[in-house]
Amino acid sequence: MERPNFRGYMRILILDLLREPNHGYGIMAVLEEKYGIKLSAGTVYPILASLKKSGLIEIVGTGDRERKSYVITSRGAKYLEEHSAELEDAKRKLRAYRLFLELGGNELKLAFKELFEKIEGLDDLQKEEIRRTFDECARKIRLTLLGD
Repeated sequence: MERPNFRGYMRILILDLLREPNHGYGIMAVLEEKYGIKLSAGTVYPILASLKKSGLIEIVGTGDRERKSYVITSRGAKYLEEHSAELEDAKRKLRAYRLFLELGGNELKLAFKELFEKIEGLDDLQKEEIRRTFDECARKIRLTLLGD
């Protein structure tokens, strides 16, 4: 099971994080700490380049190890103001994702990954056991959500 595709939210979240100057690796660390999202440099730096090209952020200096620090521009702040509902939706969904991971979702993701890798080699009894496990798990989750 892959994590939900939050890529569309990254642009606005990164812009929001740049209310305070930061560099790409700092942004990656904050996103991981705050939301449990691990992004690669290959994801973050193209977003930063796009935000800069759009005039929503600017480079404010070079810090340790020649890392460029970025900060939001007044145009970027206006963009966030105009898209505040989208920003709040993105934050809400990422907080939910982090809670999912904390409740054991990461372990579940790993189990699904293993299942996907081995599913073709399962015999009929194993498939039936997994089917029953899924049904029972889904039923218990729904009952919990309904308050038993």
